[in-house]
Amino acid sequence: MLRLARDRKTSALRLTFAIPADAVTGKVSVVGDFNNWTPCTHVLRRRSNGTLSAAVTVHPGSTLRFRYLGENGHWFDDPDADYVDEHGSVVTVRA
Repeated sequence: MLRLARDRKTSALRLTFAIPADAVTGKVSVVGDFNNWTPCTHVLRRRSNGTLSAAVTVHPGSTLRFRYLGENGHWFDDPDADYVDEHGSVVTVRA
């Protein structure tokens, strides 16, 4: 699940990446062009609503390419992205 919201304090746009907590075992990171594809920079944290999530600050009109990286090198994509191709998930920030 992808969720775009405006931060009440700073007015910045935040894109939240979330997956069901029971969909994976172990740690999961979201990696993409926003963090130079560096694993463990944005580790998904367990939330009280039953999801794992992490958020990044984004600019209106930007296009982000990303994938999730689980333990043992397991890569997977987000079905809620605008589209998925052979290079991963893609979302365009519309504000």
